[in-house]
Amino acid sequence: MTSPVTVYATSWCPYCRVLLGGLKRTEVDYEVVDVDDPKNAELSDWVASVNNGNRIVPTVRFADGTHMTNPGVDVVAQKYRELTA
Repeated sequence: MTSPVTVYATSWCPYCRVLLGGLKRTEVDYEVVDVDDPKNAELSDWVASVNNGNRIVPTVRFADGTHMTNPGVDVVAQKYRELTA
């Protein structure tokens, strides 16, 4: 991770589109990992490991090692502000 926020997502997920669209309108520095990309298989496995074996997207990992599943934009932005304060 090079950004304080990493969003694990897919292109077909409506919840991912909502979160990413909202984050574009904030100050949050984030990166996106496409868990459908075969080169990200290890990261896709991580998403399943933190969601009781289910590959639920969006899952967001923060620089402090915490994560959230399907969070709202405001929640991610608040956590980002805490991390970068």
